[in-house]
Amino acid sequence: MDEDFDLPPTDEMNEDFDMPESFMKVGEEKEIGKEGLKKKLVKEGEGFDTPDNGDEVEVHYTGTLLDGTKFDSSRDRGTPFKFTLGQGQVIKGWDVGIKTMKKGEKAIFTIPADLAYGESGSPPTIPPSATLQFDVELLSWASIKDICKDGGIIKKILREGEKWENPKDLDEVLVKYEVQLEDGTLIAKSDGVEFIVQEDGFGEKGKPASGDEGPVPPNATLLVTLELVSWKTVSHVTDDKKIIKKILKEGEGYERPNEGAVVTLKLIGKLEDGTVFIKKGYNDEGEPLEFRTEEEQVIDGLDRAVTTMKKAEVALLTIAPEYAFGTTGSQQELAMVPPNSTVCYEVELVSFIKEKESWDMNTEEKIEAAGKKKEEGNGFFKAGKYAKASKRYEKAAKYIEYDTSFGEEEKKAAKALKVTCNLNNAACQLKLKEYKQAEKLCTKVLESESTNVKALYRRAQAYINLADLDLAEIDIKKALEIDPNNRHVPFKLVAPMMKYHLDVKLEYKVLKEKMKEFNKKDAKFYGNMFAKLNKLESLETNKAAA
Repeated sequence: MDEDFDLPPTDEMNEDFDMPESFMKVGEEKEIGKEGLKKKLVKEGEGFDTPDNGDEVEVHYTGTLLDGTKFDSSRDRGTPFKFTLGQGQVIKGWDVGIKTMKKGEKAIFTIPADLAYGESGSPPTIPPSATLQFDVELLSWASIKDICKDGGIIKKILREGEKWENPKDLDEVLVKYEVQLEDGTLIAKSDGVEFIVQEDGFGEKGKPASGDEGPVPPNATLLVTLELVSWKTVSHVTDDKKIIKKILKEGEGYERPNEGAVVTLKLIGKLEDGTVFIKKGYNDEGEPLEFRTEEEQVIDGLDRAVTTMKKAEVALLTIAPEYAFGTTGSQQELAMVPPNSTVCYEVELVSFIKEKESWDMNTEEKIEAAGKKKEEGNGFFKAGKYAKASKRYEKAAKYIEYDTSFGEEEKKAAKALKVTCNLNNAACQLKLKEYKQAEKLCTKVLESESTNVKALYRRAQAYINLADLDLAEIDIKKALEIDPNNRHVPFKLVAPMMKYHLDVKLEYKVLKEKMKEFNKKDAKFYGNMFAKLNKLESLETNKAAA
């Protein structure tokens, strides 16, 4: 195999892969592009960034002919030269060459006539078809970005910020700003104001004067000098946007509590009017709150939110009634929470101990943990909490998913557990109307037990709801073939098995009715289509005869 993957010698690789301009050595000269432009590095710049088209650059330069005759110099004038890169404000050789420079870099560019002033030159200082040399120092540049790609918002960076992160929608930002009209009229100024990302402009109507702020005329272009001081990350914990989390203080590291973790919190719970109904761990107000996640020991909203937090993180949670105390309300330690109340918690995650993961367990522990999760799932299923039950069955199956290191008896026990958990999870998915997931789980069971009647029956239910009626019929017929009369089942299992048998027959009846309904619709559709085609053919025949 080594012979197939030999690398070429270093010299060969260097011939095929040129080093980019950013790796040039001082004193080295290279051609840039294929139009004759040359660059000689005089002094290394800082960092790795280079300007881009649209950026406003500031340079010092000295321009000479090849015989050394100087025709222009910003250094002699004592004023740096500013222009916008890539906009045709300077000769093409500058637009191409300066894009390769870093801040503080010095370089000499040799620019052929085609990238300078061409055949006509620029009398009287630059002769026709002259090759020019420019000694250029890139002092700085301001990045200019078209935010909306339509010219509606143009951003010019005056000073780079810290790190690489930016605020996102919903985040609460703190800014300093100064707003002017194009003629320099000051509209507004602030040394610190908070707002939520997603606010709008003033549009065609403008804005009347208000307090210390001047009026904004209709359709006015505004010049805003903006400094982002800080921001607080705001996010939705759930897809339905009914649990909102605002980070007041960033946590440590990367790890977060998992399902079953024991967490310790400081928290203050308030109603929207400010009434405190619980306080734990703050200012000697009792011990911090400790609970195990996903065990319904606290309200659902708090349970879900804490699993998104890191150690030492402080967050403000706003939780809708559906994830709090619901329509009944609840008497808490310090006050009554009325029915249908939105509640707010300020929470600090003091510490957490994660539940042991499967890769940290031995075989015996994995089978024991899977059995425990299965029983927890059964409890939730009986209580009608199908989403929670599904999570337990899924986790139970994952504990014993890989059994290559198991002994023979352990493999048998693990297989029986996996089948049960996947079947029970399929029942949860049917209740939750997640029919595709139910079908996948049943198929997984049938891959190891092709004659499992429960799996066939539940997959048929899923197929019916997915309108795959042909596949549903195949599964139901197979289930009836495997277990037509339940004669092979011991008496103590007859009653529950009869229920499945009756359910399968009932489902078969439902399937037949649905197939009839589909067939009628198809017949009507195709009947109408053929009638229209016959009518068109008749019209065409009549036209031809005429």
